[in-house]
Amino acid sequence: MDLHGSFHVYDTTLRDGAQQEGLNLSVADKLSIAKQLDGLGVGYIEGGWPGANPKDTEFFRRAREELDLRHARLAAFGATRRAGVRAADDPLVAALRDSGAGVVTLVAKSHDRHVELALRTTLEENLAMVRDTVSHLREEGQTVFLDAEHFFDGYRANRAYALEVLRTAAEAGAEVVALCDTNGGMLPDWVSDVVLDVVETTGARVGIHAHNDSGCAVANSLAAVAAGATHVQGCINGYGERTGNADLVTVVANLELKLDRSVLPQGLLREATRIAHAVAEVTNVPPASRQPYVGTSAFAHKAGLHASAIKVDPDLYQHLDPLVVGNDMRLLVSDMAGRASIELKGRELGYDLSQDRDVVTRVTERVKELEQRGYTFEAADASFELLLAEEVEGTRPSYFDVESWRVITETRVQGEAVSEATVKLRAEGVRYVVTGEGNGPVNALDAALREAIGQAFPEVAKFELIDYKVRILDQGHGTDAITRVLIETTDGESSWVTVGVGANVIEASWGALVDGLTFGLRRHHR
Repeated sequence: MDLHGSFHVYDTTLRDGAQQEGLNLSVADKLSIAKQLDGLGVGYIEGGWPGANPKDTEFFRRAREELDLRHARLAAFGATRRAGVRAADDPLVAALRDSGAGVVTLVAKSHDRHVELALRTTLEENLAMVRDTVSHLREEGQTVFLDAEHFFDGYRANRAYALEVLRTAAEAGAEVVALCDTNGGMLPDWVSDVVLDVVETTGARVGIHAHNDSGCAVANSLAAVAAGATHVQGCINGYGERTGNADLVTVVANLELKLDRSVLPQGLLREATRIAHAVAEVTNVPPASRQPYVGTSAFAHKAGLHASAIKVDPDLYQHLDPLVVGNDMRLLVSDMAGRASIELKGRELGYDLSQDRDVVTRVTERVKELEQRGYTFEAADASFELLLAEEVEGTRPSYFDVESWRVITETRVQGEAVSEATVKLRAEGVRYVVTGEGNGPVNALDAALREAIGQAFPEVAKFELIDYKVRILDQGHGTDAITRVLIETTDGESSWVTVGVGANVIEASWGALVDGLTFGLRRHHR
């Protein structure tokens, strides 16, 4: 607890984060994300700019009826009044007043050249715009924060004026003055010096709003907090324009876990990984696997040396327990794997190999040999489990025997290319010959294989292919190159990934498809 009250964690995903290239949020998307952010325990959720954006106006209207926030307060974003107009008469200020949000975050110019060139008004009038708008909204009963746009650049160009903008806002009733590194070009030491000066000179409660153009948004946010800022803004998953805003989860996790500052309600940091990935599903932006704390690779270990140490103590190669942010440790099996990696991965999959050195040796050698041929087991846990089961149990799990398969693609009169596959196999003592059609050869093979096996094992009807990746391994060989395919399959409850390698994409896909269905049947029959 500081002199100004509790620390502010302020999320701007729905406004600043939504400016990311390729990210387009509907009102329903924004409502869904707001609920997730509230589950993380952030203090403030910036919903958008009512009045300037019809979608945001609709969001605030629906939020009054549909959002039941337990931890967060909703903030409306907007600008100070226009030059020469009273705040009470400005329609955009009225939209903020009527939004229903208890908090308003006003953006104001703090860089003298921006005032004169962008606003086309005087430095004195800009101060009056800040003073009038803040005091008007305060009189209407709303809490007001001020985002000082381009503050750090403005501070360097004209320190006295930049500080005067902050003083004016604070004296008019702004609870927070957030210093914005709008162009994202600052470095931590520079931020620290400026924030310390602002805190000592103005006495205002200071916040930080950092962009990542220099790769320092998180570091700059932490530097600001160390220098006295008690309000930090950012976006879930680091969304935002250009290179993005400060990743709010990374900032918060560092504050809580490294600097021992309690900034979220107790226990909610454990929801971070789930929420970060849930928001990614809504935005349709794939989660970054290498994202700190919550990425799928954040606690993934590949090198045999690491695995040997982790076998003794997981903390030897992890900076903290991944469970504190709701993540988990993963052992990657690759040609870099040593015996310890295989033993630990086996334990993860339910096999105790600690007393069976021969099996560990055979599996290690097979992994290295297969990866030389183009296979990868880093992501394909299901294919690795089938390989491991074969070595431990003496036979590869199998629920059907393929006699033959073929696929043809033809272009019909209408110009459509249609693929047809025929699969012959035996399952449960019965021979099946099935033909399937699809919009491509792999799709046709998948359809025929499922229909054939499904007659013996009806549960296959629940299996669905949800992801398909192709990689050409030796591109210098052109169309004669070796191909690797990764396929992800789900049964509606969980998913698994299998790998296939072949001289062409169809052969590689067939191997991955067969492994995918075999693993699914093994899971259901085990």
